[in-house]
Amino acid sequence: MSSRIVRATNRRRFLQYLATSPLFASSGMPAWGDEAPSKLPDPRIWTQAAAEPIKNPKEAINVFDFEPAAFRNVPAAHFGYMASGLDDEVTLRADREGFLKFQLLPRRLRDVSKVDMSVEIFGIRYDTPIFVCPTGGNQFFHPDGELAVARAARSGNHLQILSTSSNYSVADVTKARGAPIWFQLYASPRFEVAEAPIRKAEAAGCPVLAVTVDRVAGRNQETLFRLMRSDTRNCSDCHDRSSFAARVVRRHNYDGIDLSGITGSGESSNLTWDSIKRMRDITQMKIVLKGIVTPDDAELAVQNGIDGILVSNHGGRSEDNGRSTIDALPDIVAAVRGRIPVLVDSGFRRGTDVIKALAMGAAAVGFGRPYLWGLGAFGEAGVARVLDILRTETRVAMQQCGARSISELNPGFVRRAS
Repeated sequence: MSSRIVRATNRRRFLQYLATSPLFASSGMPAWGDEAPSKLPDPRIWTQAAAEPIKNPKEAINVFDFEPAAFRNVPAAHFGYMASGLDDEVTLRADREGFLKFQLLPRRLRDVSKVDMSVEIFGIRYDTPIFVCPTGGNQFFHPDGELAVARAARSGNHLQILSTSSNYSVADVTKARGAPIWFQLYASPRFEVAEAPIRKAEAAGCPVLAVTVDRVAGRNQETLFRLMRSDTRNCSDCHDRSSFAARVVRRHNYDGIDLSGITGSGESSNLTWDSIKRMRDITQMKIVLKGIVTPDDAELAVQNGIDGILVSNHGGRSEDNGRSTIDALPDIVAAVRGRIPVLVDSGFRRGTDVIKALAMGAAAVGFGRPYLWGLGAFGEAGVARVLDILRTETRVAMQQCGARSISELNPGFVRRAS
């Protein structure tokens, strides 16, 4: 096949993806039609659609450059699984658009020739405030999966949070990271199914258990379902859907656990504060609640002795409430009043996004889809380059604001746009 035909095919596949993607929905213009846009279109769409995907990680100018390269490499259904929000994907779009509600207020005439980007969380110091979010099934995107992610996180001394649904075990990923990682838990409807991964995580040396609390029901992932239709592979060759136990055969955190009667690991509609107390009774790990989005629940977390909060809407994948985490963050920080650390994720793509959240009071900021783009595009080297770009952008944004250390950032560096 000639290179011109290959380029045309790649361009056509990418335009087909854009037609169903929240990228077009967030640009302020119709995907196809003659109606004038209500605001200037995002030039990134036209840049990506017109250009060839990057050929190696060094060509990337920003993290968005990895998305079309990953789309080129990753099977359509797997890419759709990662890219999907829920229903109308209002929350998925809001997570990006929410940053437009806040403006940075730079301070001048400060010596920022040297900046300290390190943060300390639960007594452990990391070189940057950027952490690697838990994302399941990383072998969907590259054979090395979570091991590649761990090695990339190791090179930059990033905090890594591992998903229960990791293809590799918590012990193996900890070894690849070369330092303790946090473990994210899908609690499961049956407590003993949650108890076994907790004990595995503690045995692997994890200091923190991040319990996901926002997956309580099913989800309509429309982008996934549409891209599945264009995937010509026979999914049953790899995916046995006869039972939940069969579906997680390659997810080794479930090894040796009786999964009979369980239909899905992520859904825990019976999860309560008493469930969290039961977890506290069986582990010495600190407990962070992932998925808190209201100040009322933040206050309850403090009252119930929770060690930390991760403000998250699952990247727009748990429910379609329509509110970004950056918009929810200030009220939650105010409710907590410094009693426990508050972390945040969902929708972060730029160093300026990171600085806004840190100035509002976040202790650290998580990234998910960008490193999966890097993983799908180029494996470990792609993840490492994504993290390097984010570190560079964050350092530059600190300097532009006149902040010499993360501890200097405060609400005076950011305001809500009028």
